[in-house]
Amino acid sequence: MIINAVQASIPPLVLIFGPFDPSGSSSLPADAVTFASLGCHALSTLTAVLVQDTASTEEVQPIAPELIDDQARCLLEDMTIQAIKVGPLYTTESVSVLAQIAADYSHVPLVLHLGRLPDESLIADVDTEDVQAALFELLMPQTDIVVAGHNLLEQWASQGMFAGMGARTPAQALLHYGANWVLTSGAPLRPGHGSYLLQGQEKQTASWPWQAPPARLIDADGPLACAITTELARGNEVQTAVESALSATAALGSRSFQPGMGHRLINRSTT
Repeated sequence: MIINAVQASIPPLVLIFGPFDPSGSSSLPADAVTFASLGCHALSTLTAVLVQDTASTEEVQPIAPELIDDQARCLLEDMTIQAIKVGPLYTTESVSVLAQIAADYSHVPLVLHLGRLPDESLIADVDTEDVQAALFELLMPQTDIVVAGHNLLEQWASQGMFAGMGARTPAQALLHYGANWVLTSGAPLRPGHGSYLLQGQEKQTASWPWQAPPARLIDADGPLACAITTELARGNEVQTAVESALSATAALGSRSFQPGMGHRLINRSTT
């Protein structure tokens, strides 16, 4: 009885891969707060250190791939992780390491939150196109669901990132790369109206209303990606997880504040 009581008191354990953003705007610090508010315990694997404030990123220092691997496997061998959330990765080597970890723990749901890569001038000896290609080719096939903004995917498509894929839309290109599901925020529904559009490998589709976030809001989809990870950690199927996550985070965009001279931040400490 005592053992069962202890097990019942353990919250879902999620593992975050991402950089340390010292402003608390996004990635590890922000995700940890979000997961705590959702009832999860977040474990972290550092992929880079940022020099950043609310206005801009000044420098990116990627972590050595061997250290990324050591951090993650130390945690995975000690605790039973229920889900993984992957944020920004900055080198092909770090993508390769994470893809191998994901393959070794393929039973653990993996959420990939795609975002813009920083300017190459901020990272020494890194080709961002190579990093994107590695994400698509190595990590995408290991991913249960990708969360991405419509405008970001359209920008990548205009740059030729999905050329030759034979896909009608960028989201379908990600499915062709092997992702099981793709959730696009801000997908056009009809003139003047956007949606969260969910698409699956078996041509499943579902959509929900989307409201544009306040201007200059950092990491607008971050809490949603965390909430989806939380629902998968609790054992829900992807479609149910997305619907529950959208409900849980619906009001977060309106709870923002501006602590500095740059962008507005989501008040993640409010549930």
